[in-house]
Amino acid sequence: MDASLFDYDLPPAAIAQSAIEPRDSARLLIADTLEDRSFLDLPELLDPGDLVVVNTTRVRPARLYATKDTGGRVEVLLTKHIDGDEWEALVRPARRIRPGVRMTAGPLSLSVRTRPDRGVVRIGIEADGEIEDLLRDLGEVPLPPYFHGTLDDDERYQTMFASQVGSAAAPTAALHFTDRVVDAFDARGIGIARLELEVGLDTFRPLADGAIEDHEMHRERYDVPDAAATAVNEAKQRGSRIVAVGTTVVRTLETASDDRGLVRSGSGQTQLFIAPGYRPRVVDAVVTNFHAPRTTLIVMIAALLGPTWREVYAHALASGYRFLSFGDAMFFEVES
Repeated sequence: MDASLFDYDLPPAAIAQSAIEPRDSARLLIADTLEDRSFLDLPELLDPGDLVVVNTTRVRPARLYATKDTGGRVEVLLTKHIDGDEWEALVRPARRIRPGVRMTAGPLSLSVRTRPDRGVVRIGIEADGEIEDLLRDLGEVPLPPYFHGTLDDDERYQTMFASQVGSAAAPTAALHFTDRVVDAFDARGIGIARLELEVGLDTFRPLADGAIEDHEMHRERYDVPDAAATAVNEAKQRGSRIVAVGTTVVRTLETASDDRGLVRSGSGQTQLFIAPGYRPRVVDAVVTNFHAPRTTLIVMIAALLGPTWREVYAHALASGYRFLSFGDAMFFEVES
């Protein structure tokens, strides 16, 4: 399938440039019927016994401004911890970055170990103290590049479930959740299970021209706790729906499942690329935001929602829905 099949016209005016308050006042499009609702209505769309699954990852304050030994200034965005002292990072400008280049950012000493590939390098970091602790004081939370607004508080780019530091971007479908929504779930007998997937920046990179089958999917680390696996499997066995909050949860559950649709607990890495033709084994319904054209995310939506995704997106654009990270949401049952 050609990447152009997953393109559509996204006017800049449709991209949300502010964070709506309260969070649960975002709009919610019911994709199956094109009904316009409020996110606060989500609990009444679900049935007692359904299980909502969320991603607990927290965005790392990973944007640094470093100075090269030669005096040049470089923006360094840490996208992933590889192992030991080695990290993956996006550097700008990248044209003069080569292996062996050394930089400092406050108490951090950085050494470049690979040549840039689309701006991404591997670097070593040395410091007196824990890197994550130092980043909390030194780094900035990296907001999406298409977001040109401002936030009064960086916590607005964290979900209410965020606890495990490790992502380069937020699992944005859960940004709409509030205590009011969760309390309504409890009142209706709808459960919540928690897992973790570290969101990488490659998630948002546009697909290259040509066949999507040639796309090399990025790897992301995930962890499914025992409690989450048990909750999902019990819900499946009693015939209740598994409602994935966001594409990160979909990838995690489908990666950690077996042929019977049961989920295994544990940690690992996923490189799963969900494209049309894929039949989900675990996920029955999805809550998600509206995604950018020509990305792996919109390919996943096309796979799970089916050919009507274009009609749904056209309705959303015509109806003034807000797109991308701080935008509105949609809910749909996956195509069987």
